Amino acid sequence: MLRRCKPVLRREVVCESTMNEPSENPLFICATCGTQYAPSDEPPLSCAICLDARQFVAPTGQRWTTLDTLRKKHANLFTPEEPAVHSIHTNPAFAIGERALLIQSKSGNVLWDCVSLVDQATVDTVERLGGIHTIAISHPHYYTTMVEWSLAFKNAVIYVHEADRSWVPRTHENVTFWSGSKLQLHDGFTLIHTPGHFDGFQVLHWPAGAGGRGVLFSGDQPQVCMDTNWVSFMYSYPNFVPLGANAVQNICRTLEEWRFDRIYGAFPGRTVWGGAKQKIAASVDRYLKALA
Repeated sequence: MLRRCKPVLRREVVCESTMNEPSENPLFICATCGTQYAPSDEPPLSCAICLDARQFVAPTGQRWTTLDTLRKKHANLFTPEEPAVHSIHTNPAFAIGERALLIQSKSGNVLWDCVSLVDQATVDTVERLGGIHTIAISHPHYYTTMVEWSLAFKNAVIYVHEADRSWVPRTHENVTFWSGSKLQLHDGFTLIHTPGHFDGFQVLHWPAGAGGRGVLFSGDQPQVCMDTNWVSFMYSYPNFVPLGANAVQNICRTLEEWRFDRIYGAFPGRTVWGGAKQKIAASVDRYLKALA
C-alpha cells in the first residue's frame, strides 16, 4: 500500500489512498526517509523528519507505505565486509538507501544504524549470525523501523542520544536515551557523542575491528565520500547546506583521542579501509579551506 499526499498550503496534506487499507491501526512509514510512525488509523499529516531542512518532501507530496507492502517488493542483501562485520542494505533501494551494519561480538551482536525493511528472511539470516543484542542509531534519518527490529530480536535495547529524543516518532520502552559525551557498551564498544549534523549525533567505536587497529562506524558524519580516500560534513545533504567550521573542528577534536584505522560510512561501498585518521585530518583541512 502506498499513499500519495497532495500538499495543501504550506505543511498540511490531504491523502488519497491508492489501495485498500489494512483493517486495524497500521504503522505508516514515510516513503521518502523510511521512518515508521506510531500506530494510527490514518497516516500522519506530514513527516516531521522530512519537513526539517536536513530532509525534504518530494514535489509529488508526502507519501506513506507499510512494512507489509515493502515485504512484497523488496529484500535485504547481506554483504561480508570483514571478519565479524556484515552490511545490510535493501534491494531495490528504498527511501534514503543507507546500509545497516551487523557486528558480531562475544557478549552479543550490535546492529549499527537501521533500514526500514525487516522480514522473516532477514530475521533468519541475522539469527544464523548470532542475533542482535544491542541496536545503536547514529541520528534520526536512520531510525526507520528500529522498534520493529528490537521486537524481532528479543527486545534488543536501542540506544539514542538524549539530545535527539524529540525526533523519535515511535516511542517504546526498548528505546534507551543516554546523555553525556560517551557511553561504554559491552566488549569495548563505545558510543561517542559528536553533535553537528544533529544535536544528538553519535558514532560507534569498535577497538577490535580492522584486525585490532580499530573501526569507526560513522553514519553520515564524517560522511565517507564517493572517493573513499576522503570524508566530508554537511548540515543538510539533500539541500546542500554545509556544516559550520566550529562544529567540524569540534567533531575532529572529539575523535582525535580514539584509535581507529577504518571507517564504515552510511552507504554500501562507502568504506575508508585504511589510514582513516590521516584521511579525516586531510579532509577537514580541505573542507575548512573550501568554507573560507
